[in-house]
Amino acid sequence: MLSETVFRSEDLPQAERFGAWQDLLSRTHAPMRLTSTHQADFRAQQRLISLGEVTLWPAVFPQLVFLRTPKLIRQSDPEHGHLSLVVNGNAVATWGRTQAHYSAYDFHTNDTSRPYEIVTAEGPISMIGIEVPRAQLSLPWHKVQQAVGQCMSGREGVGALLAQFVTQVTADSSAYGPADAARLGGVLSDLVSTLFASVTDADSALPPETRTRTLVLHVKAFIRRNLHEQELTPASVAAAHYISNSHLHRLFRTEGTTVASYIRDQRLQGARRDLADPALAATPVHVIAYRWGFKDHATFTRAFRAAYGSTPSDCRHGADVSTGGAG
Repeated sequence: MLSETVFRSEDLPQAERFGAWQDLLSRTHAPMRLTSTHQADFRAQQRLISLGEVTLWPAVFPQLVFLRTPKLIRQSDPEHGHLSLVVNGNAVATWGRTQAHYSAYDFHTNDTSRPYEIVTAEGPISMIGIEVPRAQLSLPWHKVQQAVGQCMSGREGVGALLAQFVTQVTADSSAYGPADAARLGGVLSDLVSTLFASVTDADSALPPETRTRTLVLHVKAFIRRNLHEQELTPASVAAAHYISNSHLHRLFRTEGTTVASYIRDQRLQGARRDLADPALAATPVHVIAYRWGFKDHATFTRAFRAAYGSTPSDCRHGADVSTGGAG
């Protein structure tokens, strides 16, 4: 399991809750002053998940005003790039004369070296915070600072990849082991750097390895979205990303697999989930196979047996197929 700590204000005496929350966020992000219309009876939760030097912190809280002043910056500046994925709620952020409005599935951005004020609407506000130290970002710091206040959506492009990644990791951190932390932190740093580069026209400033790793994530996300398409092939994947077939195959060789194997394994995993779903018990096996892109039942059955050591019907009837080549 990843290193994770949980804070619940309700675990503290009522009089101590708001002060404890302010101390917690000052440690999580950077020293700041907070005020709230709910200060007298403050109810908030935070999970802090460590991914090496990078941290994720999903949180839920009522109306808040966050204020980071020049004095607080002089006292302590960890030099972090920060993003918050707004899951639910609305907020307005101000940096001097610049102002930005945020709603669900927008990314708020700031850096700890710049004064700001953030005012959230009446809650509950639900968000996922991302803290990336300056040294972990693949962009010059001045480019990171140029990204602050830019419009960044979690519904398309690199923003969608980043939103999907942080949502998946925070949904169940127990699905990962301690050895995964550094790798996940590296992926997160790459995605944040690429998102910042995309809104500051700084793609050329990204190291080639960052661009390559992000392209692989794009390609895999595209494949997962299109698994139901019968004509999903390595050639169609390469064409969709304006790269050659040979370039695509090289990308997957560095991942220790092939494009065709990745497509097949993702389809098998999707079909296995459906076969084990009681709500789909009346759906014929061949229909499930077709839905996941397998053109005929015999091919599906052979691939399923090779991956899991049992047939699709065994899976439907409760046999243990939790291990195997596609697991």
